Amino acid sequence: MRVWVTRAEPGAARTAAALTALGHQPVVAPVLEVRDLTPAVPDAWAALAFTSANAVAAFARQESPRAVPCFAVGDATAEAARAAGYQDVRSAAGDGRDLAALIVATRPAGPILWPCAAETAFDLAAAVGETGPVLPLPVYETVPTVGAPPPGFDAVLVHSPRAARVIAGTLTPDAPAGRLVCAISPAAARPLEGLGFAEVRIAHRPDEAALLARLGKALPPV
Repeated sequence: MRVWVTRAEPGAARTAAALTALGHQPVVAPVLEVRDLTPAVPDAWAALAFTSANAVAAFARQESPRAVPCFAVGDATAEAARAAGYQDVRSAAGDGRDLAALIVATRPAGPILWPCAAETAFDLAAAVGETGPVLPLPVYETVPTVGAPPPGFDAVLVHSPRAARVIAGTLTPDAPAGRLVCAISPAAARPLEGLGFAEVRIAHRPDEAALLARLGKALPPV
């Protein structure tokens, strides 16, 4: 199956490698690119919260302590944090709500700094509530790339609501016909529903393994 990989680099390359290992043919054509921001970082915080590997990478490029407790939304983000040198990393192994629940249960002794995207799909500060405070710190933004969808794809992977909106705005009216969408969450699927895709499937968990599983097995080579 020819699978359009829409996520930004460097994640797109990892997804392409996973697709190849599963017997699919990746077509890498990101609809977004990641750009670092340079915010003013607060002087002190008791813990960090990461909702994406992109946030880990952007924040890690700034001078910051690596020994503070670090809460990650999922295992891939936790792995990225450990690779960046953070020493006390705990994974919520789920979505934003699971991350908020982990923070509430742990009750860090002070403010939680949340390096995040300029546009977020989930309000972690509101979900944590009075247990916080959670201090949002936009450290990167995603901007649409210039280009048309690749020809001849059979399925498209959608990793975020932002990517889904960009995809929906670039497709010609007949492009979805006979093609499959696999989205990482209901929010990421919503902008592509009703556009004429043959099927829109949603991952059972908000992680890449579950997303790729929704493609089904690749056909053996002829």
